[in-house]
Amino acid sequence: MPVYEYLPHELARLGVLRKATGLDPNQVAERVRLAQEREAHASTGPQEPKSLSNLHIAVLQHNQWRRIAHVMGELQMPVYEPAEDPRAVRYEEQRLQRLEEDRAHSGQPEGQAPIELLRHRVYRITGRPLGEHTPGGADFVVHLMAGSLSEAAHRAWNTYGRPESTYRTSHITSVEQVLPEPGELF
Repeated sequence: MPVYEYLPHELARLGVLRKATGLDPNQVAERVRLAQEREAHASTGPQEPKSLSNLHIAVLQHNQWRRIAHVMGELQMPVYEPAEDPRAVRYEEQRLQRLEEDRAHSGQPEGQAPIELLRHRVYRITGRPLGEHTPGGADFVVHLMAGSLSEAAHRAWNTYGRPESTYRTSHITSVEQVLPEPGELF
């Protein structure tokens, strides 16, 4: 069975497109400002060892909000509608094309092979280095994709928290979903 997994940049883009739908230019401008603040805040936080980071997610979302504000001004949209946004339409066409390519690579005829959609989410894992018991101790942050909160917590524990792990360097302090934002369905 072919599998389609949403990529982190798709999750960020889809989340922004859903939130922008129906907003007027002033509301979108406010979202651009908030996204810019989030990006600035993320750039001052702890640097993460992987490319999937808080800063990377903030940049993706900020760029998408800026793009929507630009399109709304260019096309003079009174409210944002993805169906009127040429790039949003192209994004959806590319997603559907990737879906069909996955189906074609599976070797099954078109229309007969169901596609399994992996509804993975991006989770932020924070931890405190071993031996740090002070309230201001330095935390580490990593992001990873997983199918559920429990799977993300399990993977974090296996990598960073198990006593017998050669990488045990930290106590896991939190696991939270960041993309799509909790409560968002796609």
